[in-house]
Amino acid sequence: MKSKILPLFKPASACKRSLALAILLPASVMAQTESDEPFYWEAKNQITYNWQKHGSFGAAYSGPNSMTSGADKMYTFSITSHLGMRLWKGGEAYFNPEAASGVPFSTNLVGLGGFTNGEITRAAGTTPKLYRQRLFLRQTWNNGGGAEKVESDFNQLPGTVDKNRFVMTMGNFSTLDLFDDNAYAKDPRTQFMNWGNWTYSAWDYAADARGFGWGFAGEWYVGGNEADGSGDWVLRFGRMTGPKVPNGLPVDFAIGKHYGDQVELERSHHLGGQPGKVRVLGWRNRAVLASFDDATAYLQAHPGGDPQAFFNVRNGEKIKYGLGLNLEQAINDNAGFFFRGMKTDGRTETYAFTEVDNSLSTGVLVKGKSWGRANDAFGLSLAQNTLSADRRRFLAAGGVSFFIGDGALSYKPETIVEAFYNVRVTKNTWVTADFQRIANPAYNAARGPVNVLAVRLHAEF
Repeated sequence: MKSKILPLFKPASACKRSLALAILLPASVMAQTESDEPFYWEAKNQITYNWQKHGSFGAAYSGPNSMTSGADKMYTFSITSHLGMRLWKGGEAYFNPEAASGVPFSTNLVGLGGFTNGEITRAAGTTPKLYRQRLFLRQTWNNGGGAEKVESDFNQLPGTVDKNRFVMTMGNFSTLDLFDDNAYAKDPRTQFMNWGNWTYSAWDYAADARGFGWGFAGEWYVGGNEADGSGDWVLRFGRMTGPKVPNGLPVDFAIGKHYGDQVELERSHHLGGQPGKVRVLGWRNRAVLASFDDATAYLQAHPGGDPQAFFNVRNGEKIKYGLGLNLEQAINDNAGFFFRGMKTDGRTETYAFTEVDNSLSTGVLVKGKSWGRANDAFGLSLAQNTLSADRRRFLAAGGVSFFIGDGALSYKPETIVEAFYNVRVTKNTWVTADFQRIANPAYNAARGPVNVLAVRLHAEF
């Protein structure tokens, strides 16, 4: 079994110089005072350190890809620079160099469907490795309907845009940058940490092993009518590259042959006078993948052979697809609610994300205004991951896939409760205490539950 800590390529010297320069620049740096004009630019940076520990837990048996049942700890560290420039009216360019390090639980990233730290895919050992995270262009075509202000943020320059507009993004970025947004559960650096709480864990979105790819995405915004109470609409569509081999780092640039497509429709609304949004996402991947039924048949025909049967039956292009629903709803000015649910076909191995075929997650995020800490936040969530019948048969037969495989399976859904409290200690620094309880890790009732404690430090400058 090869290590799941993937080696990262050495960056070019130009990338190193860019990161060093960005770190030295304050976030407020700008070339000119009128941000809607060309050649306006900003540099924003972040640092996140996440330390986690779990105690020992019961395990009737363990396999090649089981989570270590003894007490264990892990960490991740990342420093990222977000450089953006407006090149011409409506045209923007972004570059994100990042350095990251870390070691997961069990030394390898195994033993769970819903992993406990959203930063762990970028970890590559104890020595920080520098790489290009994003490099993309964005063009906005305005089409009237009134103006709205866009605030400065990571990979977002400030300015004004029309409510009716079309936006095209092209280059190297993450599908999650544009799709499956949610005000209360999106950012593992500031909100919930578990994978099932910051996106659909069943969404096998096309990306390399770090979570990024090459491609394009279009967004068509249609502003609502305040007079009759109609909400805004957004239609998004995009195509992204995936890995050459499932969950690998090298990119398959044959985007006309192997790819991940996604379409999302979003509508904003008011419920009880409070804002909310509904999003429906459909996706479809095409890649060289193994089916679970073929892999199970291989195991049955070769008793005592390699449990990683996928390598022997990955013999042609397969289609993989799913459909998801994403809700966010403000309860009052201080609290909000979120829900995500997704179902997939569940017939083929994991392509680029994690070992989940169907997922549900829901929770609340409460700001600390009511107890005199307006910049603090408390979150509580419940997530459940399940497997298709095809994947369960494969694991029960002793199969091992990229992240999971206990040698046998006493199947039950993987259930995760997460609670965190985020404390603002300075203007741009936060410390988070987090607790996760995972029942049936890797869908196995013979193992767990696992209790995970975490402390996260996050700074922006």
